[in-house]
Amino acid sequence: MIAILATAFAMFAEPTLGTLPAQALPRTGCAAYLWSPSDRRFVGMAEPGRLRIVLDGKPADLAAASATGTAGLGLAATTVYRLDTTTVTLDLTVEPRADLTGGALVSAATLRLAREGQDELVAPLAGLVGCAPERAGS
Repeated sequence: MIAILATAFAMFAEPTLGTLPAQALPRTGCAAYLWSPSDRRFVGMAEPGRLRIVLDGKPADLAAASATGTAGLGLAATTVYRLDTTTVTLDLTVEPRADLTGGALVSAATLRLAREGQDELVAPLAGLVGCAPERAGS
């Protein structure tokens, strides 16, 4: 009986973002490294072509389906990512700062996670943009 109730309540479980392990800088270009401002957990890495987040306890790469606007450093202001029945929309505001080299501040970000058959999650995020180091002689 308890197993049946647990299964029933799992269907109504609130979606959450898992904690992503440390990620390297991209080989080329830039990526946004995003965390939850409330608990400072690292929850995502966004590149122009993909978003890496933790789904169901495992890191997952979602491919970019569309992008609009320019946030800066090669990142779009709004990008929609998809994987199977999961859709994530990420809105970014990137702010260059004189005290940051090789990147910028993500001064505002919102991630909307929609999974078929589940409630939608809307998460405010903060972050930094890190860029690939320039290669000597390139």
